[in-house]
Amino acid sequence: MAVKIRLRRMGAKKAPFYRVVVADSRYPRDGRFIEEIGTYNPLVDPAEVKIDAEKAQQWIKNGAQPTDTVKALFKKNGIL
Repeated sequence: MAVKIRLRRMGAKKAPFYRVVVADSRYPRDGRFIEEIGTYNPLVDPAEVKIDAEKAQQWIKNGAQPTDTVKALFKKNGIL
């Protein structure tokens, strides 16, 4: 099972809001997930990012792969 840390799109049309989730790579983007570890709101200035660093590092240690966008968010917040 390939586990990914990725964004799950929420919010209205033209007003995205994302949750950072841990999910099996075979599940759809907005479908089932294993655990929610944070949120990302790109609409406010500066973008609001809240991520549970402890959970994120634990999942990465267990083999979860962050997507490119999530990896960039982690680097900005000092998680990676």
